[in-house]
Amino acid sequence: MSRRTADVLIIGAGIMGCATAYFAARAGLSVTVLERELPASGSTSRCEGNILVSDKELGPELNLTNYSLDVWRGELAGFGTRWEFEAKGGIIVASRESSLASLERFSSSQRAFGIRSERLDAAALREREPLITDQALGAAYYPDDCQVQPILAAATLLRLARDLGAVLETHAPVTELLRDGDRVVGARTPRGDFAAGHVVNTAGAWAGEIGALAGVTVPVLPRRGFVLVTEPLPPRVHHKVYAAEYVDNVGSGDAGLQASPVVEGTPAGTILIGSSRERVGFDGTVSTEALAAIARNAIELFPFLSDVRMLRHYHGFRPYCPDHLPVIGPDPRAPGLWHAAGHEGAGIGLSAGTGKLLAQALAGEEPELALHPFRPERFDEEVAA
Repeated sequence: MSRRTADVLIIGAGIMGCATAYFAARAGLSVTVLERELPASGSTSRCEGNILVSDKELGPELNLTNYSLDVWRGELAGFGTRWEFEAKGGIIVASRESSLASLERFSSSQRAFGIRSERLDAAALREREPLITDQALGAAYYPDDCQVQPILAAATLLRLARDLGAVLETHAPVTELLRDGDRVVGARTPRGDFAAGHVVNTAGAWAGEIGALAGVTVPVLPRRGFVLVTEPLPPRVHHKVYAAEYVDNVGSGDAGLQASPVVEGTPAGTILIGSSRERVGFDGTVSTEALAAIARNAIELFPFLSDVRMLRHYHGFRPYCPDHLPVIGPDPRAPGLWHAAGHEGAGIGLSAGTGKLLAQALAGEEPELALHPFRPERFDEEVAA
């Protein structure tokens, strides 16, 4: 059964697909979204909802982060209460002299780029976070770090897109990409064929599988991560607080288990505790080793957590790219196919900017931020070189 043709067919209704659908529909394009299960049922529902500048090194990702932050706090600000937007700020804590020196070098380079951060000595840190470990020597405070509830953000953006005419098809896994010669012109699902002028791969950690259907390599790999959730408590952690080692783990390509403490409160009173990273394919097995490492690290950062009960844990797969840059834009190897994937743990924060920029390009406009650093074919270029 063939369905009507849309200007844009989006594969995947996680935060990236929902943001792209909203901005594309707002640009006047007709949009259909295909989701193999239910919206936000993948990585979007299994993360903390970070919008961070504090963990980004200088370069294209930081440029995209600044652009996205402006979108979240600008034209999307009116919807902030719908997705529990919190401008809570972030604090990176150093508990060793070597870590403190590295943190200062990292923060200084960001400040030179225009990122707002403030040095905190031990006393100033404890004024902001009274329950922090006595081992903390100092920190860097980033007032522009923010948070959203990721499922609410995805659901709201999708609702806004549907209000503008976008169509959602759930339980519609893509089994084949339709071609007209070399050009990708649609997708086949058990619910029928869907034709489009542009097909956008926003399948997250599964983006490589969609690329393979078009005969192109998109090296997005799953990176498993766990999060612990405490019982509801009175406010005790006032910012997003993490150890300096977290920045190194974000930028690492190591396949083995890496864990560094990340602790933050929520409006509901629960405390979210991370983080872990490991490349184990799509193995969804609960790792007691990872959970123990997360808990142990969190207690080192906030000792009061040793007496707090955990309600639950959850885990998912972050879409990891080898060079730590997402894949965004048209794929010249398969005309008609576009990608927006590989944002790893920054996907929630970068979704607003990515969706807006992609919609500009899909509408035939020049994107406000150049997409060249994120081009999908860059990995083939490296092999050829």
